[in-house]
Amino acid sequence: MGAFHEVRFPIDISLASSGGPERRTDIVLLGSGRESRNARWYHSRRRYEAGYGIKTLDALATALAFFEERRGRLYGFRWRDRLDFKSCLPSQEPAATDQVIGTGDGQKATFQLLKRYGGAHAPYERPILKPVDGSVRVAIDGTELTPGLDFSCDATTGVVTFAESRVPASGAVVTAGYLFDVPVRFDTDRLEIDCAAFSAGAIPSLPVIEIVP
Repeated sequence: MGAFHEVRFPIDISLASSGGPERRTDIVLLGSGRESRNARWYHSRRRYEAGYGIKTLDALATALAFFEERRGRLYGFRWRDRLDFKSCLPSQEPAATDQVIGTGDGQKATFQLLKRYGGAHAPYERPILKPVDGSVRVAIDGTELTPGLDFSCDATTGVVTFAESRVPASGAVVTAGYLFDVPVRFDTDRLEIDCAAFSAGAIPSLPVIEIVP
């Protein structure tokens, strides 16, 4: 992932920002009039505009300081996506059975956190790399385990590691619930701020882009 600071962009700004996932699809129009479509990216990539969340000069100063400390595009950081930051629906609380993250074989002790989107047709599994520390709940075949005793989760990678005595048996379904952030970086090395225009209602642009695995 490269240089990354384990710090979250100010939530009061990010929650009022705009953005969402982007995909890259090649579409070729055939002579028959039919289309040939091919996905260039396996994983989607999220883009956000933080400027929409900046409503006051104090918020602007906070965002400016954060931008300078990240050295523009140099260092990545955590971002809270208001719509998509839980293993469950936004109105619910994470449960240990929210997401299937793997099946035991009696030997494998590490599992990557995942979030599944969609159902029967073509579900997409997204690796969750930046869970919120202390929020991860894990179960084996529906039985919730004790964090710190039965398992641990690296908040910087999203990897769940089971204690030797708790390695999932062959065929056992491993599930997890959690809160998470999106690993991102700024998508510009330059900020142009006109405070006079801002006070009159103009919103400075502050683009943010996801760092894909």
